[in-house]
Amino acid sequence: MLWVINFILLAIIIVFFIYPRWTLKRNAKVVEEPEFDRLMATSQLIDIREASEFRVKHILGARNLPASQMEQSLNAVTKNKPVLLYENGKPLASVKVAKQLKKAGVPEIYILKDGLNNWTGKIKKG
Repeated sequence: MLWVINFILLAIIIVFFIYPRWTLKRNAKVVEEPEFDRLMATSQLIDIREASEFRVKHILGARNLPASQMEQSLNAVTKNKPVLLYENGKPLASVKVAKQLKKAGVPEIYILKDGLNNWTGKIKKG
């Protein structure tokens, strides 16, 4: 009986902690600000936060394709150019968006590690 409980606990750990990280690494690369900044010149910069947040403040040059509407916005993303994604903090919604983009044929996807909350580069305030 104890082995069953241990097995269930292990399964829960895998589902909640390991699988999301594995999925993220399979679909995108999480990068620090200096690399993200360097990639901006040759990539599509996409803010996946909701439009109301985007209007208040966003990274200069970004366009807004909210995660909640990404399925409908996939045609707005160029497949032959790297994609840079960011949200407010740690990448949570970015994992799902990266998976959608990868499935749609985008080969290179990068996510800003600590998001807009820790961004020190140029921003545009609304």
